[in-house]
Amino acid sequence: MLPFVWSIGTIIGPAIGGTFSDPTSSFPNTFAKDGIFGRYPYLLPNLICAGLLLVSIIGGFFFLEETHPDFMPRVMLPDATYYSEESPLLATVDAMKKPAIDLREEPYGTFSDHDNVERKLQKPQFMTKRIMALIVAIGIFTYHSMTFDHLLPIFLEDDRHGFSAMSSFSGLNPFYSPGGLGLTVQQVGVIMSSDGLIALFIQAVIFPYAASKFGIHRLFLLVTLLHPLTYLIMPYLIFLSPSLLYSGIYTCLAIRNILSIIAYPVLLILIKEATPSSSVLGKVNGLTASAGAACRTVAPPIAGYLYTMGKRMDCTALAWWGSAFVAVIGAAQCFCVERPRVLSEKDEVEIVISQH
Repeated sequence: MLPFVWSIGTIIGPAIGGTFSDPTSSFPNTFAKDGIFGRYPYLLPNLICAGLLLVSIIGGFFFLEETHPDFMPRVMLPDATYYSEESPLLATVDAMKKPAIDLREEPYGTFSDHDNVERKLQKPQFMTKRIMALIVAIGIFTYHSMTFDHLLPIFLEDDRHGFSAMSSFSGLNPFYSPGGLGLTVQQVGVIMSSDGLIALFIQAVIFPYAASKFGIHRLFLLVTLLHPLTYLIMPYLIFLSPSLLYSGIYTCLAIRNILSIIAYPVLLILIKEATPSSSVLGKVNGLTASAGAACRTVAPPIAGYLYTMGKRMDCTALAWWGSAFVAVIGAAQCFCVERPRVLSEKDEVEIVISQH
């Protein structure tokens, strides 16, 4: 459900940015060029996003229920949660109340507490080889996926020089890829909103079918091995004629979404399957989130630096090739993830359907 809602957000967000950026040009009768929105063309979409965030904070504060026992109001917890000096040690025996506790059937007191302590001390190890391999795989995927999200709007808006170069010998040079596609901010907003629609369709329709067709582990290997293709085809969009440009863009976005939208939930499912016990699932999820956050931190500056360097050399493909190189490392590393032996293909499909 979470990736599905995320895809809806990726539709609304770019639509807001593309529609309300530079409002003096998009809505000249409403916003004057000498006003505040003329001096700050990106102020309006940021104000709208800030307002939506404020609504989210207010809604979370008033409507989300507290789940932590220490912070829940007393009225939301059962009476058995609270004890005082007036609480009876044993239940009263009469016709209208529950019978007293039978100490012969269940241990109480010191023995029970000792057993609970022992069970807490005997938590399973979560730093297994398979879990660590999956965390590395998630880190690699997060890195190159983040570089795509970072490079896409830059590449779409950058000045276009590539199509005119096709008439010269330099157009046959695979290392010659100057600039981007030269689209406007509004056009980029429409494309990125459409990208969200593509992701929504893949999440709702293609992912369940692919998971039932191939199984989780084989699907993981398939999308990981094909992922470098996403970055290798993007820079050569500049050599398409204007009549074919949008077809090429949406083809590339469809390929990218099929691979990335499938890869992320598959990795999460594999992480949960590899976790030996729910008692350590929080630690595993925390470590996974930390690895993803670290990769998201370093991906944009590295991709931006490579794009700037490539633009100076008339080779903006350099940034895309850098992402493809990392994706190739991920394709090699995916074979380090051991396949579980306890689940059959039928069991895998049932898990996918229940979690989807």
